[in-house]
Amino acid sequence: MGTAVRIFLILLAIISSATVAFSLYEDQVGLMDWHQRYIGKVKHAVFHTQKTGRKRVVVSTEENVIASLDLRHGEIFWRHVLGSNDAIDGMDIALGKYVITLSSEGSTLRAWNLPDGQMVWESILHGSKPSKSLLLVPTNLKVDKDSVIFVFAKGCLHAVSSIDGDVLWKKDFATESSEVQQVIQPPDSDVIYVLGFVGSSQFDIYYIKAKDGELLKHRSSTFSGGFVREISVVSSDMVVALDATRTSLVKVTFHDGEISFQPTFISELLETSSGKAVILPSAVTGMVSIKLNFLTIVLRVTDEGKLEVVEKISDATAISDAISLSTGQQAFALVQHEGSKIHVRVKAGHDWNSDLLRESIHLDNQRGIAHKVFINNYIRTDRTHGFRALIVMEDHSLLLLQQGEIVWSREDGLASIIDVTTSELPVEKQGVSVAKVEHNLFEWLKGHMLKLKGTLMLANPEDVVAIQALRLKSSEKSKMTRDHNGFRKLLIVLTRAGKLFALHTGDGRVVWSLLLLSLRQSESCPCPIGINLYQWQIPHQHAMDENPSVLVVGRCGLSSDAPGVVSFVDTYTGKEINSLALVHSIEQVIPLPFTDSTEQRLHLLIDANNHAHLYPKIPEASSIFHREFSNIYYYSVDSDNSIIRGYALKSNCAGEDVDEYCFDTRELWSVVFPVESEKIIATVRRKLNEVVHTQAKVIADQDVMYKYISKNLLFVATVSPKAIGQIGSASPEESWIIVYIIDTVTGRILHRMTHHGSQGPVHAVFSENWVVYHYFNLRAHRYEMSVIEIYDQSRADNKDIWKFVLGKHNLTVPISSYSQPEVVTKSQSYFFSHSVKEIAVTSTAMGITSKQLLIGTSGDQVLALDKRFLDPRRSLNPSQAEKEEGIIPLTDSLPIIPQSYVTHSVKVEGLRSIITVPAKLESTTLLFAHGVDLFFTRLAPSRTYDSLTEDFSYALLLITIVALVAAIYVTWILSERKELREKWRFNSRKKILSAPLLIFCLPNLR
Repeated sequence: MGTAVRIFLILLAIISSATVAFSLYEDQVGLMDWHQRYIGKVKHAVFHTQKTGRKRVVVSTEENVIASLDLRHGEIFWRHVLGSNDAIDGMDIALGKYVITLSSEGSTLRAWNLPDGQMVWESILHGSKPSKSLLLVPTNLKVDKDSVIFVFAKGCLHAVSSIDGDVLWKKDFATESSEVQQVIQPPDSDVIYVLGFVGSSQFDIYYIKAKDGELLKHRSSTFSGGFVREISVVSSDMVVALDATRTSLVKVTFHDGEISFQPTFISELLETSSGKAVILPSAVTGMVSIKLNFLTIVLRVTDEGKLEVVEKISDATAISDAISLSTGQQAFALVQHEGSKIHVRVKAGHDWNSDLLRESIHLDNQRGIAHKVFINNYIRTDRTHGFRALIVMEDHSLLLLQQGEIVWSREDGLASIIDVTTSELPVEKQGVSVAKVEHNLFEWLKGHMLKLKGTLMLANPEDVVAIQALRLKSSEKSKMTRDHNGFRKLLIVLTRAGKLFALHTGDGRVVWSLLLLSLRQSESCPCPIGINLYQWQIPHQHAMDENPSVLVVGRCGLSSDAPGVVSFVDTYTGKEINSLALVHSIEQVIPLPFTDSTEQRLHLLIDANNHAHLYPKIPEASSIFHREFSNIYYYSVDSDNSIIRGYALKSNCAGEDVDEYCFDTRELWSVVFPVESEKIIATVRRKLNEVVHTQAKVIADQDVMYKYISKNLLFVATVSPKAIGQIGSASPEESWIIVYIIDTVTGRILHRMTHHGSQGPVHAVFSENWVVYHYFNLRAHRYEMSVIEIYDQSRADNKDIWKFVLGKHNLTVPISSYSQPEVVTKSQSYFFSHSVKEIAVTSTAMGITSKQLLIGTSGDQVLALDKRFLDPRRSLNPSQAEKEEGIIPLTDSLPIIPQSYVTHSVKVEGLRSIITVPAKLESTTLLFAHGVDLFFTRLAPSRTYDSLTEDFSYALLLITIVALVAAIYVTWILSERKELREKWRFNSRKKILSAPLLIFCLPNLR
């Protein structure tokens, strides 16, 4: 039997050793995570469709991205994401092989290799004053056999070599009072025209020699009607501008150095001219386009030099720049909307009445109208001209149209997410048939036999492919119903374009999308912006009958006092249930912990006048709200004036235009920071839905510390005014960071600490009773992370067992912010080698699982760091009891473990936020990180202690059990046989020993 036990232990050790590795294998990529790459809303596009090489289009976007896209499928060839302060001002192609970009308000000029996107050179352009940034890449101008790039920026005109980026010459316009608006290079000329305005009425033109920057002549003229500094280039010697009243178009000609003005009233061109005109940006020779109200007017300059209306378009229209055809003509495109159709027309520049191309395409209404269009031509097999159009839509999506079809589309609006929430999927209602059970059983057996072959390294390549397919299928991660572990959810995201997307957490696909009407530009709301998303209705008791919904909050303007708009959207269907244009503004939204009988959550909307508005506006909600009226408090942060104020509700609003759901507020307290020494740079509070498992914390000596748990705590970080700028802008002596923990009900400051010689930015996260924040230490020239933990001393007496037995403890006494808290804090600081963009913390269903900090690094990756490394009780030589508790020995730096990057080898370019959502399985949290890219994965901070992994081999477990039973049975038989042989051997030996005695006794018997 001992042999059987030894064999059993050996097999058990082999099995257990097979489950020690926690790395991600190549065939596991994509099973629990997904990564999507985007570019954002396109601003500039240049086609590159030469016969040699792959056809592509190079684009720059509002997310500061430069990318090369495949014209066949829309896939990204290469991409570069510039910094958040490196906005792209212009882009073009030079020498047929370099992509030229101008960025950072004209201060940075770069050349990128067209095939692979490698940067060839970079030139920093200096100037003396801010100005408009203009990029001009002539196609037929050379200086000493070098193609020249002209850049006007920072008040200077630069001539830059396209080969190496050297500045050939520089002309400073700082001494001139002219505000330059355009730079023109006439065909077959070595003279550059620089056009601008002085004041509101003087028009200036400078003639610059392209070879050396010599000023040949300067002409100026004054127009009595004034200008609004909007011009459209009609030809190399003519521009059209708007007068100061925006009621006249002024044709400005500058032939042979003579400037002349010819104004034309818009009312003379149109039957009606109410409203103010705006010149549309376009580059079509001999034509100009204006927008008047919601009417687009295309005008042509006749041979007599007069303006003539060629078309008035009432529908939304986008006009492209002109391109040159092989015949020497020019062509441009118009994209016009009509219901669910878009009409694409390509016209020749010299003949408006004929169309080179006319196509109509049905388009999804959820994409909105076309904002921009770029065209490219190609030669068909019949030697005629064909055209392809790249269209940028209102929702920031990108479409390529060719031959009357959409070749491909990209949802690049997802690169500009501003808020995220989650929604549960529907409950599965279907029953299961016997045939389905039998089929599933067969598939289960087949799958585990294939996995067994893979485990034993007996699988051929076809089996490996089948194993991967079965894993993806068996995971059921893309089903549209809930799972018992809570892994399958919908991510509801709101983009800057005012569009909602529902993303499936299983594979990241778009389940539905909705372009909100309330966040679209209109006469009543000319500048709508989205603000936040909130969960509105979460059915629990009526989960089979009711659908969950979300609340979308926005405003009609950039200022905080602009009127608000709200929308209610069904998260299952993506349909807009209702939308409201509010008469009041929205400065703050407070979700309340109360629901009505339909499980709609109550919300308070605070306007700019500190009035609170209750939603939903129904009597039941009002009665629930009045029962808790005295327990509702909120606060506001005025960062500009460094003031934090606390408020409580007072009574119903007074006035004729208000309803019973409006309430006045009263200021309870305020914390005023001295503006001469402190400026608020960061505030953070706990998640409202965070679950804390226990308030008690058992420490090494079997003592108990009680966490100070309150949802009313606010972490505030202030910095000295001189240290507001970038790192290094202030000396250590004049820079400091002060952190506070404030109770937002009473305004009481529970903790204050100063970090001398430190500077922001400060990134922080607040969870349970602790806060972790990141900043820069100027004295040590390193980043630091600090932790503060808060404990409740008033419950220290509960450790007396006799008080507990006699019922004299205070464990059942409710915690009130108005009771004087007896708190004690513990803090510690550590060096951290990375700069940080965002910090979040894992969250689980019951709060039992250990916490991990999720740190978004400057390298656009997410690092998971165990909270134990940020324990303020760490010491250099922890005792044995502290080691058993899990206290890690103190080091001055926090470790960076390469395997702790939850994003693995991918980067979430332009990382802006990290969202964590608890799953139903306590060990697991769901992570969603977004920026220009999107990334989703599942994390188990304490490993999956409450479940088996999806790829666990049940077949191998069954075979192992059978093998162990067989081994035990065989060894038992062998043991029995051995024991029997031993008995026989013993008996035979006994007989042999007794034989001589018998022989010896025989003679005596005779």
